[in-house]
Parts: sequence; structure tokens; C-alpha cells
Amino acid sequence: MKQYSISFVFPMFNEKENISQTINRADKLAKELTDDYEIIVVDDASTDGSAETVETIAALDHHIKIIRLKANSKFGGAIREGLKNASKEVIIYTDFDFPAKECDIKEALSLLEDSDIITGYSLAIKHLRLKRIILSKGYNFLVEFLFGLHIQDINGGFKIYRKKVFEDINLRSSSPFISAEILAEAARKNFRIRQYGLIFEDRQKGISYISKMSISMKTFYDMLVYRFSR
Repeated sequence: MKQYSISFVFPMFNEKENISQTINRADKLAKELTDDYEIIVVDDASTDGSAETVETIAALDHHIKIIRLKANSKFGGAIREGLKNASKEVIIYTDFDFPAKECDIKEALSLLEDSDIITGYSLAIKHLRLKRIILSKGYNFLVEFLFGLHIQDINGGFKIYRKKVFEDINLRSSSPFISAEILAEAARKNFRIRQYGLIFEDRQKGISYISKMSISMKTFYDMLVYRFSR
């Protein structure tokens, strides 16, 4: 497998319980993949001391960088800021609880030789409430209907991008819709998108805020703004 320089990007909001494990896993994996890497943590205005904890770790390791947002961006803004500041030729994004197994990241990375984006989707539905399943399927249907994207899980918590994808894309979304915006813009510019199925690990610590009503409403708002501004 070709060796790339790699940026790991992790958006973070109130994840103090996961910081040590996530950064250690990312650092160990990065060392197995490349000699040139960085780990970017974008703090989305956490209130539990998460940012200060990462700052302490980053002070001891030049590979680790933290970006602090002054106001909570509803998740997508943190991803956007991380992608903008990534300096390496390949960007690996996962949710902060690191749901993708290392073996899957390695296998997916090998597919990048004939692709520009690898987008992960879950091979199994596990422990989700009916309401969340309905919202997820409805959201994916709308994205496919409005933008013609045939992606099994738009907001899957694992993606790999070539940095060149973002050279002439001006991202505007600040909600989880940013994942769909990236894929829609990439498809318009004829970048090669490939899907990769995996089994995501269950969150063991901390709380996921992605399904909060305020975030869902902002996601649908960003979707409509993007649809009518194209």
C-alpha cells in the first residue's frame, strides 16, 4: 500500500472520558501508516474541560494540534474547521469515540489508490431507537432525492478524503449536513467516491449529541439552503 502523509481530524464536544483512548489509538495507528502525520482535534466549545485536557497533551507532542471554536457550531462547523486546517495529502475523519476499527481504516485506505473519497457505512443496525432509525433513513432518502447521491449512510462516522478534494470547494454548512455537502460538491466536480462497509464499534463512554432536535433542525435548514443556492 502506498504511504501517504495523513491528517486525522476529530470534531469534539464534551468528550473528556474518551480523549486519552482516542488520541492514543490515533497516534499508534498513524505511526503504523506513515512517518508524516498530524492529529487535529477541533473543540466545538466544550464545557467539560475537554479542550484544556487536549491542550495539555498537545503541549507534549507536536503531532497533536487543537483548534478551539468560541461558540458551538452544531458539529459540522468543527468538521469544516478541521478539514480547512488539515495539511497532509490524505485526511481521515472519524467521530471522536473512534467507532471505526483500525483494520477497517487500513483496508479502506488501500482503496484510495483509485478513489478520491472513501465513505463508510454500517453493515449492521445496532441498539438504535426506532425514532433514530426512521430519521436516519428519511434523511438519507431526502439527500438521494434532492442531490442524486446514492450513498448508503451519508453521515457515517468514518471517511477518508484526498486533500485535493477541498482545494476548490467552499463549504458553508455548520451542521451534520456538511457530510452531504462535501459528497454533493465532490460528485459535481467528478471526484471518485467509493463506499466501504464496516461494523462500527459501540460508544462505550460519553454521550452522542448528534440526534438532538436542535442539531436535526439545523441539519434540515442547511440542506434547504444548499439545495436552493446551487
